Amino acid sequence: MNITKTLKVAILALARNKMRSFLTALGIIIGVGAVIAMVSIGQGAKKEVEARFNSMGTNLLFVRAGSRSFRGISGGTGTVQNLTPKDADAILEADAVLNVSPSVNTRAQVVYGNKNWNTSIYGVGEKYPDVRNWEIEQGVFFDESHVRSGSKVAVLGSEVNNNLFEGADSLGQIIRVKKIPFRVIGVLKSKGEAGGYMNQDDVIVIPYTTAQRRLLGQTDRIQSIDVAAVSADQTDEAMEQISEILRIRHRIAPGAEDDFNVRNMSEIAEGAAESTKILTVLLGGIASISLLVGGIGIMNIMLVSVTERIREIGIRMSVGAREQDILLQFLTEAVTLSILGGLLGIGLGLGSAKLITQFSPMKTVVEIGSIAMAFIFSGSVGIFFGFYPARKASKLDPIEALRYE
Repeated sequence: MNITKTLKVAILALARNKMRSFLTALGIIIGVGAVIAMVSIGQGAKKEVEARFNSMGTNLLFVRAGSRSFRGISGGTGTVQNLTPKDADAILEADAVLNVSPSVNTRAQVVYGNKNWNTSIYGVGEKYPDVRNWEIEQGVFFDESHVRSGSKVAVLGSEVNNNLFEGADSLGQIIRVKKIPFRVIGVLKSKGEAGGYMNQDDVIVIPYTTAQRRLLGQTDRIQSIDVAAVSADQTDEAMEQISEILRIRHRIAPGAEDDFNVRNMSEIAEGAAESTKILTVLLGGIASISLLVGGIGIMNIMLVSVTERIREIGIRMSVGAREQDILLQFLTEAVTLSILGGLLGIGLGLGSAKLITQFSPMKTVVEIGSIAMAFIFSGSVGIFFGFYPARKASKLDPIEALRYE
């Protein structure tokens, strides 16, 4: 029996019980659709994370204060405040460094008129927009004179601007941070929220000198230094130069542990991307369980089909059908059922991904690889779970099959 005839016989056999065939394939349809939808959610999260980090710049480095240890117990990063603005000035002299911005931060309730909002307050240097690759949408950013004099000026993130001013012009208005008045001179362009991370736009930026004196009650220490390398290719070189400069400035003996940490944005981005990759695999794995359940359904129905068609199998064998012909016939029926279910499942998965994007804040990305993987898996399920019933049919005794009632 050639494959074309076998396929025609398989389709006719499935068509005799259309509803049963559809319900059997439903497990595969749901399984393939779920795999595509779940993987698309994971891929969407990965793209969002990558976009968020790319918006910051791949040449970005973070220098953080080190940790304090007491009786062998480490307090963790930032428990010792040992960075100063002069450290930032020294780092700027490195060949591989383009710009730096000293940084301190806190949280506070911000008040304008009868409205208030709790947000992050970042004290930074005048080069902050260049370092963080952040554009100004309205007004201007503060300059060196503002930083040097500790001026009470503020640049708002778009989220804060929307909540306090609700579309009204905020430039020149006075807001109060911990009861201290600040004049709004600019609004940052929206960067948004991505990959489950905090909203970047929920922030107020002020000169770090103002934050030190007015909000934190100190003048000589900073919490971190944001650094822009000359290029993404020179970030490793910049990290080495920064470490060397700070070890000398902090008088750290050779072989002793650093009292600071230097992190590369690319490393952070890779770690975040790896996390979303694990999430994608986890979601795909969970959805694949429904494919296995669908495969078990195919095996069950094919076993029932063999029992119902024992006499038909006996007649075919009596007129010359070989074991491999019977095996191929029933295996083709199982694979056909699985492949048809896979095709319908692809449509379901694509539609689900589109609906998720349209009616939820999550973004989905459907890749050809996930479609191909789900389709191949569905076909493999048909072969795996269809083989046993097909083999059982091919091993029937023709005489006993003809006697079967």
